[in-house]
Amino acid sequence: MPYSFVLALLLAGSAAVAQTRAGTWAFYGQNPGGTRYTSLDQINDRNIAKLAPCWTYRTGELQTYKGTGAAQKAAFETTPILIGHTLYLSTPSDRVIALDATTGKERWTYDPRVNLHDDHSEISNRGVAYWAGLGGRVYIGTIDGRLIALETGTGQPAADFGRNGVVDLREGLGEDVAETSPPTVVGDLVIVGSSLGDNQRFDYPQGVVRAFSAATGKLVWSWNPIVQDPEDSAYATWQGPKAHKTGAANAWTTLSADPSRDLLFVPSSCPSPDYYGGERIGKNLYADCINCLKASTGKRLWSFQVVHHDLWDDDIAAQPVLIDFLRAGHNVPAVVVGTKMGHIFVLDRLTGVSLFPVEERPVPASTVAGEQAWPTQPFPVLPEPVGIQHLSVDDAWGPTDSLLAEARQRIARCRNEGPFTPPGFEGTIMVPGNIGGINWSGMCYDPVSGQLITNINRMPAVIRLIHRDSIDLIEHREKEIMRQETGRMAGTPYIMKRDYLFKATIWGPLLQVKPPWGTLLAIDLHTGRKQWEVPLGYMLDPARYPGAENWGSINFGGAIVTGGNLIFIAASMDGHFRAFDRRTGKVLWTFALPASAQATPMSYSLDGKQYVVIAAGGHGKLGTKEGDYVMAFALKN
Repeated sequence: MPYSFVLALLLAGSAAVAQTRAGTWAFYGQNPGGTRYTSLDQINDRNIAKLAPCWTYRTGELQTYKGTGAAQKAAFETTPILIGHTLYLSTPSDRVIALDATTGKERWTYDPRVNLHDDHSEISNRGVAYWAGLGGRVYIGTIDGRLIALETGTGQPAADFGRNGVVDLREGLGEDVAETSPPTVVGDLVIVGSSLGDNQRFDYPQGVVRAFSAATGKLVWSWNPIVQDPEDSAYATWQGPKAHKTGAANAWTTLSADPSRDLLFVPSSCPSPDYYGGERIGKNLYADCINCLKASTGKRLWSFQVVHHDLWDDDIAAQPVLIDFLRAGHNVPAVVVGTKMGHIFVLDRLTGVSLFPVEERPVPASTVAGEQAWPTQPFPVLPEPVGIQHLSVDDAWGPTDSLLAEARQRIARCRNEGPFTPPGFEGTIMVPGNIGGINWSGMCYDPVSGQLITNINRMPAVIRLIHRDSIDLIEHREKEIMRQETGRMAGTPYIMKRDYLFKATIWGPLLQVKPPWGTLLAIDLHTGRKQWEVPLGYMLDPARYPGAENWGSINFGGAIVTGGNLIFIAASMDGHFRAFDRRTGKVLWTFALPASAQATPMSYSLDGKQYVVIAAGGHGKLGTKEGDYVMAFALKN
């Protein structure tokens, strides 16, 4: 029995109902609950071949990077929002742009003048948020730790918000605080988490979530996932003399809200540093949790932990998705939590109780002195975990006999006991890996069919800990380790080296595990069973590697689903925008973009015409083709 579309919208809040019925896209995830669904069906599975570009806008962002070296870290990840007839979007350098949604003509641009010469961990921004009060305001959080309110009509800072339109998010927390995801507006509050480069030291800023008055910028409440109150039962889950001074556990992805119930859903991350927890023995509640707060006050109502004592950088990176879950003939308000481990938890939105069975299963112990890995971890029985869950030498891949042999040898010499194998000195294979499973790309949900749709990565990581006093010797002796990512993990006895199961060759990076390396899949949430899974894009040239078009690609950027039985997604490294049949996973339409699109699309309708919009600007760290394009598509007349 399909879910009631009308009831699903009612439970997401009256504001979301109005926005969806108007064919708009007023939130990063389409509505406060992040379903990324539109009922629009003018563009559908029968006429998709007629979809073509109707306007293109250039942001000029590449000029902004000149002379700064920012391009190597920059990623154009924005999803525009539509308010009235205007699109509002952000660029990697945190410029905010307003466009006429029917023509793509620029209305205004605001530049916060972020210093791109600073040592930012990444240069990206996924979007802005809107508040209807005082004539309408747009809010952006910046990579240099500011929350800025702009008047929608002019693009100028709202003079009565904070100090001349700006709230300093670093005040009281430290210079590491940054923002890469859009704020969340609930009622008259604008709520932010934070982005922290959390693997270089033990004592990063703590991941405090804060709510500010949308009108004045005054702090209304704050909530710290690292418990400071000894009266809180979770206080004892942080053990050790420095445990409560641990940093991070921050919410760096997009938060979700149920405005009609005054609920806020905060997905928290790993405490710092990511790969050693000897300074914070215990489960570490409320890190790596979906935390339900009362939106108006910040009071915690319940928490569900998806990883106990995280040693794997297994942040909850995806926006939680609020849905109606059909049980015994009744719709239960639920929240769906997707994780990097490929685990998907479906929880009662009001209580945090899982609506499918979850088992605590034994996992491997740590061999590192000072570490105490938690002996069990939660595994959902349904939906079944997605992505690579186990790896053996039989899963090695290489296009030649010698490359295959090298891949097999590399896998064989690492510790590899499945998910949650703790980091060690010999090198530990992490599956699915810290970029997913399900990363910030997230999930979308069709309330009519009950389908949950997500793209995943299948790229195992290799983690190695090194005694701090022996790092120079090892780097001198093992030259290949010099190119690997280094986490200094200051304040602990160890340094971390992170690599992936790929090999750099003259043809480009070759993954050392069998394809597909990135997929798109659909799960029937009535049953919890996977319906289909298909490769997403490609990352090797099919002309050189016959069949590569079926091998999938590492991907960043999410999918949306429409009433026209279509799933729209770019995300892959090949630079194509695709439409899939929602029912079968078959590719129905492909368009070669002028630059790669590591962003999530959106769709809306104005004057009887449906548009689909995607930001195409590439991803510096991924090495995809750069650009500064915002493209709109519609049916040809």
